[in-house]
Amino acid sequence: MRYRTTTLAVAGGLLLASAGAVLLPTSAQAAAGCQVTYTTNDWPGGFTAAITVKNLGDAVSSWNLGFAFTAGQHVDQGWSATFTQSGANVNAASMSYNGALATGASTSIGFNGSWTGSNPKPAAFTLNGVTCTGTTTTTSPSPSRSASASASPSTSTSPPPAGAAPKLKVSGNKLVTSTGSAYRLLGVNRSGGEFACIQGNGIWDGPMDQASITAMRSWKIRTVRVPLNEECWVGTSDVPAAYGGANYQNAVKSYVNLLVSNGITPIVEMHWNYGQYTGPSAGCSDVKATCQKPMPDAQYAPSFWTGVANAFKGNDAVVFDLFNEPYPERATGSASTGWACWRDGGTCNGISYQVAGFQSLVNAVRATGATNVIMIGGLAYSNDLTQWLQYKPTDPQNNIAAFAHLYNFNTCSNTSCFDSQLAPVAAQVPLSLTEIGENDCAHGFVDTVMNWADAHGVGYLGWTWNTWDCSTGPSLISNYNGTATAFGQGIKDHLAGVSS
Repeated sequence: MRYRTTTLAVAGGLLLASAGAVLLPTSAQAAAGCQVTYTTNDWPGGFTAAITVKNLGDAVSSWNLGFAFTAGQHVDQGWSATFTQSGANVNAASMSYNGALATGASTSIGFNGSWTGSNPKPAAFTLNGVTCTGTTTTTSPSPSRSASASASPSTSTSPPPAGAAPKLKVSGNKLVTSTGSAYRLLGVNRSGGEFACIQGNGIWDGPMDQASITAMRSWKIRTVRVPLNEECWVGTSDVPAAYGGANYQNAVKSYVNLLVSNGITPIVEMHWNYGQYTGPSAGCSDVKATCQKPMPDAQYAPSFWTGVANAFKGNDAVVFDLFNEPYPERATGSASTGWACWRDGGTCNGISYQVAGFQSLVNAVRATGATNVIMIGGLAYSNDLTQWLQYKPTDPQNNIAAFAHLYNFNTCSNTSCFDSQLAPVAAQVPLSLTEIGENDCAHGFVDTVMNWADAHGVGYLGWTWNTWDCSTGPSLISNYNGTATAFGQGIKDHLAGVSS
């Protein structure tokens, strides 16, 4: 869319202490015990921790998990529990939906963290004050003894799915998981990372936290496309230091890893890029990355994709979308010259900057060793796929998928066009409609699109999970609790029937 310009395992025990009165067992002998499994996925300077807590004692209606770091690690962002940290000591308090643990029941929580030097596992865990040893003990509590449970946020809607997002690869014309199961990308876009930073307004537009992702899951969203800004990632002088370079990159990595941990497939995408373009259909005359340009630039785009690929290589749950909405044919004057520019880049007629063609960007990603799925759109703002198969870049991983954008105001906006232009591509490679929408605050058009896509095994993502005025462009929600607009209600209802 171009509207917006503005493994480690350890047994451990848990200690009971928290804030809403929870009555402990009043029997003469109460059993307590727990087992904790703690695993990490590390990268330089950061890690994701997955924690499974199993209650071996009497049933509890809320819990607090305690542990201590031994090498200066820090919890940056957690999910499925309220995390607090004081020095080396960490506490994770249960949420409203996972506080009750029967004897033998388990729950999974996690967090993204940071480290320097080393990242050893915590030596011990406590659950409600009892050290987790994998065995049970008995105590004789007073009948009046109570514990308190941390209040859960009012924005909680439903628990996230069990497990992380699946690793994906291309197999024929399908995306499949590591077990070979076909997987469609079904969900939404989350705009903000492409414009806020270059405008000096922060990194995101609205919350990018666990509560907002939990609201997404209440819609059965299992894919989120994250538009990014080239200059903000690279950290050029055009971007305020607080919102660019390492600060921007760390924010992106944290959000993407949080999505993965919640079972949601992230698509990271280069939306706006550097380079001046003032020709036909120009969105702005600014050399800065403040609007949609016809093609990626050769100056920064390869560095952008080298950096992004290095950040996420080894995690094939993350999908790469090379560029939002190419329109080189508007500049070069014809579809044939446009498709040649699209693939090969270089000096393209009508575009003042050197162009990075999609073959060069595929090469940049693969040179890092990244094996992630790569997605590429077509001409006419990704609405035209007529020669996509002919010009498809080569990939040593054979792991390229196609995407298209469909709005009611596009040239290709009816099922006849979908059948003639999109279906042949979908028959040979995985196809997803990574932006669908309409500018009338209704959902008649996207209903037709989603029905067509369902019949052809094609994925789709609504634009966009932002609280904007529906009259100025497609907006799915009116607040980040997930309250749908009239337009968003159509996508929400449809996902309820086809997603998981």
